[in-house]
Amino acid sequence: MRSLCALLGLVSVAIADVLVDFQVSQPPPLPVGVQECTVQVLQRDFANSYGDAEVVRLEPPTECGEPGSWSAISLNMTVTSNGTQYDRLGVFTFQNVEIWRTSTPEPTRGDGIIWSYIKDVTQYMPLFTRSGSFILQLDNLIQDNLDGVYATTVTATYYAATDAYPTAPQASTIIPLSTMANDTGNDASVPPGFSINVTIPVNTVKIFAELFASGNGQEEFWYGNVPNAYLDTLPDGITYGQGPFREVRLLIDGRVAGVAFPFPVIFTGGFSPASWRPIAAINALDLPRYAIDVTPFVPLLADGAPHNFTLDVASAEDDHTILDNWYVSGLLQVVTGASEAPTTGNMTVYEVGEYADSEAAGAVQDATRAVHIESVVVSGDGKETQVVWVQNLAYENRQTFSGDYLVQTITQSTSGTVSSTHNGETVVSDQFAYPLDINFTYGSADFDNWTFIIDHSYNRAGALSPFELSTNIESQQSSESIYQTASTGNYGNGTTNNTFIYSDAAGNTYTRSVNAAYNQITLDEEGGSLAGVEDDVMVAGSRDEAQKALTSAFANAKLRGGTGKRP
Repeated sequence: MRSLCALLGLVSVAIADVLVDFQVSQPPPLPVGVQECTVQVLQRDFANSYGDAEVVRLEPPTECGEPGSWSAISLNMTVTSNGTQYDRLGVFTFQNVEIWRTSTPEPTRGDGIIWSYIKDVTQYMPLFTRSGSFILQLDNLIQDNLDGVYATTVTATYYAATDAYPTAPQASTIIPLSTMANDTGNDASVPPGFSINVTIPVNTVKIFAELFASGNGQEEFWYGNVPNAYLDTLPDGITYGQGPFREVRLLIDGRVAGVAFPFPVIFTGGFSPASWRPIAAINALDLPRYAIDVTPFVPLLADGAPHNFTLDVASAEDDHTILDNWYVSGLLQVVTGASEAPTTGNMTVYEVGEYADSEAAGAVQDATRAVHIESVVVSGDGKETQVVWVQNLAYENRQTFSGDYLVQTITQSTSGTVSSTHNGETVVSDQFAYPLDINFTYGSADFDNWTFIIDHSYNRAGALSPFELSTNIESQQSSESIYQTASTGNYGNGTTNNTFIYSDAAGNTYTRSVNAAYNQITLDEEGGSLAGVEDDVMVAGSRDEAQKALTSAFANAKLRGGTGKRP
């Protein structure tokens, strides 16, 4: 079945007084009318779970076809919480590979909150063909004034292949760029950079890297940091240094293979929690991934020897260092040739600077990045492939402080085009624009009350690998809110407006306009081919039945306990 995810987003009604939280996104275009096998992956109340991840054994089902023959795989996470709690980062790892990064909405006291999200993980099918360790790291703490527990259930659904929905394209193998931990999420904290030695099959003909990266701690609001040259002109505690520019880099044997200019994800406690109830900020429940075609390095890597892969995050400061901290991980989708003979070839063009070109002048920080790598890859059976990997990225950040430093404005633009061609055919493409405008104003010199205004967008088109559909997403969100602190408890309210447009190469479409004010949905209009094709509980199409289904789901979640099955 198609999980409660879109149901929670599309129905947008309160079940009793339960607040239904959601992220505005498209329902995944999963197969319809095929045999499905759904298994419970884990069930856990994440209370004092800091450093105590949930680790379970996930076995591939056989009722929906031989492992690896499926047309699709999805994960569904449904969570309830009641009380007061910070937003928490969630990292899903399977076979030592991170496959999903999420975060939690902040709960409310009373009847609490519920949310669900469905994640298409078909591109990771090689991991799911065998039994392995599945880890959800969701670090949470219970202490004075923080009593919210995240009661979590995760299921996996495997979709049988049919003529209409054939077996999904997939890599020969997936290699983790991770800490390889067996008891926690496999992401690494940087700085400094994280390195791992990797040996690839000698008959490898293609490699596609995927990166996860998010700023936390002093780096959570990295786009609001100022260059070190201007930090001393501001009062202590207003913001941090190391500038507002960040670049995620992948290096192979010390050479930059590709980079990502990251999207500024705002978690549900960011700036003003009232802005993100019940609609989370863009990508807060499904953080973005970034792609690099590593195929130009194949002639250098396919020698049977280990090679060093490094992930780091750089600033535009003279020393290129950042504060604490970013969490990073990655993976390699490896494709081997029909012949077992070693792949050969040579790299013919390498035009990549060690760091982005950048300049800071007054309130403006800008940066550009150009990557151009070409190689001839010769498979063991003699087939030659001309590979061209190109990135052209641009960034600008403008900040002002006024009103005795009580008002901070941020205007940022991040854009770029990324492409790789193999013998002239486009294999990886990514065209993106991430505009961001923020006004953050304190009510007094005591810094205890504030207003928050934001307008930001996530516009992205392309395919991150040959194992995914080419998609086009235009997501825009604006919010205005107030937040007041007091000894009797904090208070906040706000409004949020969202527009979302999705299309893909398979002809699927989805549009949605949804607004909220003071925790209530005030407008919700959807359209497109993916609209309304959701859950089994929606079969009769009645709102009453949807309410009953959500009420039941929430009641079951409140009743359950336990820690899941550990290996």
